[in-house]
Amino acid sequence: MATIRKRIGKRGNSQWEVRIRRHGYPTTCKTFETKADAEAWSKEIETEMNKGVFVSRTEAERYTLSECLDRYIEEYIPRLKHPEIIVHRARALQRRDIALRVMATIRAKDIADFRREREAEGVKNGTILVDLALFSRLFNYARSDWGMESLVNPVEIISKPKPEKGRERRLEAGEEERLLKASSDKFKPVLLFALATAMRREEIANLKWKNVNLENRCALLSDTKNNETRTIPLSSAALDILRNIPRKEGEEFVFGVSTQHITNAMGQTCKKAGIEDLRFHDLRHEATSRLFENTDLDLMEIRAITGHKTLQMLVRYTHLRTARLADRLEGVGRIAKTG
Repeated sequence: MATIRKRIGKRGNSQWEVRIRRHGYPTTCKTFETKADAEAWSKEIETEMNKGVFVSRTEAERYTLSECLDRYIEEYIPRLKHPEIIVHRARALQRRDIALRVMATIRAKDIADFRREREAEGVKNGTILVDLALFSRLFNYARSDWGMESLVNPVEIISKPKPEKGRERRLEAGEEERLLKASSDKFKPVLLFALATAMRREEIANLKWKNVNLENRCALLSDTKNNETRTIPLSSAALDILRNIPRKEGEEFVFGVSTQHITNAMGQTCKKAGIEDLRFHDLRHEATSRLFENTDLDLMEIRAITGHKTLQMLVRYTHLRTARLADRLEGVGRIAKTG
């Protein structure tokens, strides 16, 4: 049964403490500013217990969002790829006003207000979506692992900003030549290999000689964005690049560059070449586009090479094959247009 008693708070104000003891349930306590609120809450909890649907709110009412982010950083984020990036984002969220709120008090409107604040600050939709995704994972983890089963994930029911359209920057006429001419001897093979394989920056930086099979014309990628190992075929152009790289005894990595080095080198090379708004990742888009334009590989085959997580991500490239489809309608064979 519920026991309600009056007590004096730390600030000298009157408070009403409710303590509910029921066989088969943990002792449940909560303090209110008014007796009416205390009575209403105790009635609600006892009704839930009578119906057998009671879930303890104790843990969810004990910790703030900021405190839960601390625990999330310590327990969960280290399991993720690139944890330092997510830790940085979590720390930034802890500086927001919403982080001071107790978990149990955060509603969908609060998350929607956070979204509106970010929009008013001029933050891009993609960044807001990543923030919301972090909040959502935190609430789900708190429910599943921290005894906060009473929580409802407020992120799931709010309206979210539309994802931004993906970049479609491709190399313009003469840019590839200018880029290669401006690049250093160490960076040029990286550029050429990216265009020949559609590999991501990190995949290129982490490619090891032990995972390259020149005889079978393939390379094993064990450290990918999707955490899925995949084997990609190597074209004659890719093989020529690898064969021409000076290989020192005991050298582990093929290109001997870090992901940050690639980013820095790309920026410096573009500046030297007078090329604007071109990122290294755009070369992956360029290479994937060429697979659609210059080969008869089907979607599944191209996906196996590029490692796109879903076929939907590749659908935007299919328009590049329109001319080939027109030729096929006229009876031109698949092989006739290759080369």
